[in-house]
Amino acid sequence: MYKEVDYTELKGDCVLVDVRSPIEHKEYTIPGAVNVPLFEDEERSQIGTVYKNVGTDEAKRLGIEVVSRRLPYIYDEILKLKGKHRYMAIFCERGGMRSSSICSLLCSLGVNTVKLKDGYKGYRAKVNELLPKLIEDVQFIVLHGHTGTGKTDVLEALANKGLEVINLEGVANHRGSQLGKVGLKGIVSQKQFEAEIFESLRRRKSDFVYIEAESGRIGNILVPKYIINKMKEGKHILLESDIKCRAKRIIEQYVTDEDCIRQLIEGVARLEGYIGKAKVAEYSDMILEGKYFEASVELMERYYDPLYYSSQVKYQYDAVFNSDDTNKAVEDIEGWHRVMQIILGCSLSTTEDQT
Repeated sequence: MYKEVDYTELKGDCVLVDVRSPIEHKEYTIPGAVNVPLFEDEERSQIGTVYKNVGTDEAKRLGIEVVSRRLPYIYDEILKLKGKHRYMAIFCERGGMRSSSICSLLCSLGVNTVKLKDGYKGYRAKVNELLPKLIEDVQFIVLHGHTGTGKTDVLEALANKGLEVINLEGVANHRGSQLGKVGLKGIVSQKQFEAEIFESLRRRKSDFVYIEAESGRIGNILVPKYIINKMKEGKHILLESDIKCRAKRIIEQYVTDEDCIRQLIEGVARLEGYIGKAKVAEYSDMILEGKYFEASVELMERYYDPLYYSSQVKYQYDAVFNSDDTNKAVEDIEGWHRVMQIILGCSLSTTEDQT
């Protein structure tokens, strides 16, 4: 008989196994979970149709037939995981028949397996309950700066140095502007966004976390208000950069292939209500003619910089650094970080993992 455990009870070398269909797993899952689906998407749809139109017993019979055909594949995938991990936790959407049946089978075959209580639904309840509490002990160090000042590059470099970082735009897979989706594929769900933030904060080793200043929305994602409020209470760093350096960064990020150029033109068209039809046509022509630098500078000076000034909350910055050279900026921030350790009289890197 398998054991049923709460998510917060999982300890040690455990791999999470999501037995839901690929489309369910892709929309949202527990970060790090491996997808070993009992049903493929089309099979799940067929079973759902039978359940709705014929009845429960017939749907169960079809499910058994489908799983029977897939058992050799499922077992092979489980064996691969068994060889790499001490035990595994199986979950489906609500901790119902899918996870229960596979747990019973695996336990009978001698595989060290537990079932996640209430499935993904139970995990989601933990995120909703614990994420606001995890935020309480965090002091964010918030990076501000105009478009193109390299805030994301600095965050990534700080993470590589071992400092705690949450890249909200990276998690949301969106850069947070009308052109923020250019060159990026896939849509992140609200549930997955919050789950990724939750896991980052759970596993942090410091209460000081670097993060980029954001509004309440990043593309289709709403940043929880308690996170925004906590960011306002944090330390604030301003990054400044020459407009030529900023334009160079933007071109490197946004102009990578023909599809990106097409998306840029479509994105500029969505700015018509802000900059007017004539300017949309002008910038579109610049992009088509390969005048990326000129278009970047114009858009920053006429649209993004004025928008930044009007939308940003005014802060008394704790530090200001030049970010023309990302490496130099990171070195400067590290030095500031060490001074902050001394001033605050506490270690920024020894807080025990949160649970």
